[in-house]
Amino acid sequence: MKKSILNFLFILISLSAFSQIEKYPVFPSCDSLDIATLSNCFNNEVKKLVVNEFKLPETIKNDNFTDTINVVFVVTSTGNFKVIYVNSPYKELKVEIERIFETFPKISPATYNNHPIEMQFVFPIAIPIENNKPTTIVKKTVEKQPEITAYEIKKATEIVVPKNTLFPEHNSDLNIPFTHEVYSNFDYFLNQSDNTHTAVKPFVYNEVNKYVDLDAQKNKLVKPKETWFGKKLLNEHMAFVKGNGYWFTVDPVVDLQIGKDSEGINTFNNTRAITVNGAIGKNFSFSTSFYESQGRFATYFNEYANSIKPDGGNPAIIPGRGIAKVFKSDAYDYPVAEAYLSYSPNKYFNFQLGNGKNFIGDGYRSLFLSDAASPYPFFKINTSFWKIKYTNLFMTMQDVRPELTEDGAYKQKYIAMHYLSWNATKKLNIGLFESVIWDNANGRGFDFNYLNPLIFYTAVEFSTGSRAGNSLLGLSLKYKMKDISIYSQLIIDEFRISEITSNNGWWANKNGIQIGAKYYNAFSIDNLYLQAEYNSVRPYTYSHDELNYNYGHNNQPLAHLWGSNFNEFVGIVQYSKDRWFANSKLVFGKKGFDFNSSTDSFSYGGNIYRDNDERANDYGNTIGQGNAAKIFIADVQVGYLVNPATNLKLFGGVIFRNFNPDVPTTTFNKINNTWISFGLKTDVFNWYFDF
Repeated sequence: MKKSILNFLFILISLSAFSQIEKYPVFPSCDSLDIATLSNCFNNEVKKLVVNEFKLPETIKNDNFTDTINVVFVVTSTGNFKVIYVNSPYKELKVEIERIFETFPKISPATYNNHPIEMQFVFPIAIPIENNKPTTIVKKTVEKQPEITAYEIKKATEIVVPKNTLFPEHNSDLNIPFTHEVYSNFDYFLNQSDNTHTAVKPFVYNEVNKYVDLDAQKNKLVKPKETWFGKKLLNEHMAFVKGNGYWFTVDPVVDLQIGKDSEGINTFNNTRAITVNGAIGKNFSFSTSFYESQGRFATYFNEYANSIKPDGGNPAIIPGRGIAKVFKSDAYDYPVAEAYLSYSPNKYFNFQLGNGKNFIGDGYRSLFLSDAASPYPFFKINTSFWKIKYTNLFMTMQDVRPELTEDGAYKQKYIAMHYLSWNATKKLNIGLFESVIWDNANGRGFDFNYLNPLIFYTAVEFSTGSRAGNSLLGLSLKYKMKDISIYSQLIIDEFRISEITSNNGWWANKNGIQIGAKYYNAFSIDNLYLQAEYNSVRPYTYSHDELNYNYGHNNQPLAHLWGSNFNEFVGIVQYSKDRWFANSKLVFGKKGFDFNSSTDSFSYGGNIYRDNDERANDYGNTIGQGNAAKIFIADVQVGYLVNPATNLKLFGGVIFRNFNPDVPTTTFNKINNTWISFGLKTDVFNWYFDF
C-alpha cells in the first residue's frame, strides 16, 4: 500500500511539473499522443521492450531466484538509453539488463523549457519475468540532480535491510577494514556513479552501502549450516547482541602462520586478538581491537625491523605494527591496540576520534598519507556536500630515535592536514592536499591555529616563523571510465621555480609523482582485477633540517614505504571465484641509500630521518643517487575465504625478493630471499612486505 501511494505521489508531482515546463522522452509510437499521456506510453514501451527481449541466465534459473530487482536508467539529452545501476546480487543479471537496454532505439529526449535534458528513472522488474504485474517506472527528478543511489532506491521501493541481517555493521558509521583486495571491489561499484569519492580511506559502511548492496554480496557467500559451530565458523560473527536502539558484535581475530625462508629461518606469526564493534542509536558507532602477537619473519624483514629499533632497549619496530620486545631470544613480541568512535549527526558530517591509521589516495601506494606506519592518535572530520568531500585530519606522532628522546620519553610532534576532493565532471575528480608538521619546541604544544578546518596551513606556518613547521602540498587527479580508472598524485615538499626551470638538480626541489591505472573485470572476466602503478620521489623529499619535522612516525615513513630517492613500478593481478582467491604482485625499482661508512657519511636523500644539512651536494642531485640498490619483489598468494563476516582466510604464499646494492653494508646487504608461508588469518589490515 505504501509503495502504491509513493508511486502515485511521484506521478502526481511529475504531471504537475509537465503542465508547466517539462516533457517526457518520446518513442516514435507515442509521438501523436497528448503530453499528459506520454508518461504512460513511455512506461508501456520500456516494459514491452524489456519483457520481449529478456533471457533469464542459466545461473539464476538453477538457483530458483525470485525477487524484484530495481534498474536505474537514464534517457540522455541525445535520446539514448543508459543503465546506471542494477540492484541485484547476480552479475549475470546486470549484464543481461545492460544488453537489453543497448538494443533500445534512440528516441526523442525529455525537454525542460524546450531544451533537451537527461532524465533518470527507477524500473522495478520481477524475476521470473512472467511474474511482472503492471508497475510504474518512477521518474526521479525534473531538474538535474546527483545520480540515484542504491540507498534511495531502497527507500523509494521499500527494500529495507532485514531485521535478522547477519551483518549489522553494513548500516552503521563504522569503518570498513581497509585492505587493497577488498577495496578494489568497492572501487568498481563506486566508479559507476557520477558523484563518489574514493581517495580517503577507510570508507564508512553507510557511505558505500549507498552504491553497493553489501548484504547481497556477502549473502552470496553464506553456506547454510545447521549447527551453531558451523554457522559461527563459516558465516557469522562469533557473538551478536542487539536491543532497542543498540547492537554490538564480538569476534576473535587470528593471524596464525608458519613458514621458512631461503636463509634457513623458520618463520612464524602468532596473533590473537579480539574486536568489538557496535552502535548506539542511528548516528553513533564504536570499534575497539587489541592484538597480542609474537613472530619471527624472513631475514630481510627482521633486519629492517632491527634497523629502525627505538631508543631504550627494545630490539625492533615491526613495520606497520609497533614497538617490539624480545621473545625467545630471536623473535619478537609486539602488542597493538586500535580503537575509534564514529559520529554522524547528519548526512553531511562524520566525526571520528581514535587510534589507528588513515590513507589518502587511489593507488596501492600513497605519496600523501599511507597506512604503512604504526597506528597513531587522530581526530578526523569528513564533510560531504554537492560534488565535494572535504577531509580534515589532526594527528599526534612520535620520534623514537636516541637524539630526540628526553628522560626516556619520546619526542612528540603534531600533524594537521586536509584533503579536498572535487568531482569536476562525471568522470574527472580533482584532489587538493595540504599538511603541516610541528612540535612542542619552546613550549608551543598543539597550535590551535590549525584547528580551523578551512585555514591554509602554509599561511599559518609562515606567520608563526619559517622554522615553526614543515608544510607539504599535493595535487591528485582521477579519471574514470566504465571498467578502467586512471589516477595520479603530485607531492611538493619544497621548490623554487627558478631552480626547476634550470634543471640543475637543486637539492631542495623536493617532490614526487605517482601515476597508475586500474582495470576491473578485465577482458570481460568477472572479478579479474589488474593494476599498474609508477612512483617516483626525489632525494630529500619528506625530510627536514629540524630533526622532528620529517614526515614520519615511529621511525617509519608516513607516505611511501620506501621513503624518498627512488623510482618504483608495481603490477597487481587479483582474481576471485566464490570463496576462492588468488593474488600476485610484482614490484621493481631503484632506490638510493647512504653509504654509512667512515669515508662517506653524507646523506644522499633516501633516509627521510637524516638532517638535510648533511647532504652531499647542493646541485646535481638525481633519483637513485648514493648507494643505489636494484630491488625486485614477486609475491603470490592463493587461498580460501573461511568466513565472510570476519574476512577469515586460509592461505598459502611465496615472496621472492632480490636486493642488490652497489656497495653492501651491514644494514643493506646484498641478498636473494625466498619466503614461503601458510596460515589462517583474519584479513582486516594491510601488511606490507615489499621493501
